[in-house]
Amino acid sequence: MNFQHTEDRRMLADSLNRFIAEQYPFNVRDRIAQSDEGFSRDVWKRFCELGIVGAFFDESVGGFGGDGFDIAVVFEALGRGLVVEPFLDALIVGQALARAGNEAQRGIVAALIDGAAIAAFAHVEPGSHYEPARVATRAVRNDQGWVLRGAKGVVLQAEQADVLLVSARTSGEEHDEAGISLFLVPRNASGVKLRGYRRIDGGRAAEVLLDDVALDADALVGEEGNGYATLTLAVGYGLVALASEAVGAMDVAKEHTLDYLRTRKQFGVPIGTFQALQHRMADLLLNIEQARSAAINAAAAVAEEGVERERALSAAKYSIGQIGARVAEEAIQLHGGIGMTWELPLSRYAKRLVMIDHQLGDEDHHLARYVEMSSALAG
Repeated sequence: MNFQHTEDRRMLADSLNRFIAEQYPFNVRDRIAQSDEGFSRDVWKRFCELGIVGAFFDESVGGFGGDGFDIAVVFEALGRGLVVEPFLDALIVGQALARAGNEAQRGIVAALIDGAAIAAFAHVEPGSHYEPARVATRAVRNDQGWVLRGAKGVVLQAEQADVLLVSARTSGEEHDEAGISLFLVPRNASGVKLRGYRRIDGGRAAEVLLDDVALDADALVGEEGNGYATLTLAVGYGLVALASEAVGAMDVAKEHTLDYLRTRKQFGVPIGTFQALQHRMADLLLNIEQARSAAINAAAAVAEEGVERERALSAAKYSIGQIGARVAEEAIQLHGGIGMTWELPLSRYAKRLVMIDHQLGDEDHHLARYVEMSSALAG
């Protein structure tokens, strides 16, 4: 397997890293992350002008990429800058629409690519415990189209989104994979109620209440009752994105920690010369490279189908969750008490690494899923 990035990917990564370094320094990022909106629509459009979202999709919907490694290089750079703009949901919603949407719905992908639209992924429900098929929200057909009733939680940037991709059950029981359908719901539709809040790692999210939300028939994405397969495919790309974002954040935490060990002195010498700290740092570097390998494996497998794909994705998410927490803890401890102060960016990197574990399934969920997939392969 060739792990060398193409020239186009290297150019994209270089352009994005340079833009973040020059236009999105940490003081700017912090101001945006703590703002009332939780992100900057102007910065979002400027990112899109670089072609960042276009790298998520193939030419059939107006993109120029769509490969797992295209997504990986973008999110690794975003992780290095702790970018809070809504790229993850653009990826997940866009992939779902590209694979299952009708012509008009696929047109929304073009609006995501050029920054004219913002989409939010509304799938997780209170008490679902990361189980992707656990959908209690109901969609009932009527003469005009559909009526949705239910609730969704932790919907990123829902307050600013133009449209929500909502999962709802049109048949079956609450845990069944069959019977889940997907719908495009305008954020300002009658009956959509939001309770927004600030996220601990920056930006905003919201709880979404769907109180008899009336939709036209063409709000349905794909075939009725067959939305689970689309969800699985789209969320898989989201897992690659999170794994790569975490690797980028780990690299920065590593660089900051190494710099501190070289410059902080005790007993007249840099503390990085102490053998105990060298051993801890060496272990941490090995862990980060293990996380990088898992992310690469996920990017290589995401375009495949079946159990092998899902196993590789869960292996990566489990590794990222476990290693990310360790990197956060060790980097802060190696900095001493200063590691958690507001003056250092490290505390925000630590928070982001911990929160990545809880997006799209935590390490416990994906370990159990990996075991299940491995058993299926073993027969």
